[in-house]
Amino acid sequence: MKKLNIVIFLLAAALAGNVVISQARAVSSGDTSAAQNSNTARKTKIGMKRARAIALNEVPGGRIKSAELERENGNLIYSFDIRVANGIKEVQVEAYTGKVLEVKDESAVNEAAEKRNDRKRTKP
Repeated sequence: MKKLNIVIFLLAAALAGNVVISQARAVSSGDTSAAQNSNTARKTKIGMKRARAIALNEVPGGRIKSAELERENGNLIYSFDIRVANGIKEVQVEAYTGKVLEVKDESAVNEAAEKRNDRKRTKP
């Protein structure tokens, strides 16, 4: 068992070393986009469960109607439509930090426009 733990530790250390080395090579060669992409790839999302809790905290008494993980303006976000007594609130939560980006009233017109835009983006 100790040998297996040692092997796992060594593999993890080797992988971490390769990431650092590849970033250093990218920066020294002037390719900062490769270093930034490597950092982005290593980020961890907060998860849908945690994002739901954050969104519901912003709209007390609301019930989630829909939830999705989407890319908007280059940012990965969790988007929630939350039903409240007087309509729908849309809450956007940044997927890596859990920061609430926006809370707004969702109208039928806005929701229809979003659906049209989503269909345009998913067409080949």
